[in-house]
Amino acid sequence: MTDLEFRQEAQPIPGPPNSSLADILERVLDKGIVIAGDIKIDLLDIELLTIRLRLFVASVDTAKKAGIDWWETDPALSSRAAQNSLRDENRALRERLDALEARTEETSDHT
Repeated sequence: MTDLEFRQEAQPIPGPPNSSLADILERVLDKGIVIAGDIKIDLLDIELLTIRLRLFVASVDTAKKAGIDWWETDPALSSRAAQNSLRDENRALRERLDALEARTEETSDHT
């Protein structure tokens, strides 16, 4: 058998199955992935600044299963949270106003 004949008879070696970006993202989002790191800035062995970075990449459902749902309560990220925040602030202001009016009435009743 010549070298040429051997090459023709050889079967291709199967590699890993081709995955599309969508397949990879689906797997990552389904399971979630955590990336963590620290950045430190030192000057003459004196720590000036430390930044801790934590990145959790997952689908909303996976994040909720992990107990992460801060985007639902942050007024900057959720219109519902912003409405709730305004409602809470409005309620607190009305309570303060009622208390001030009650004190004003008490003061005017005593004079």
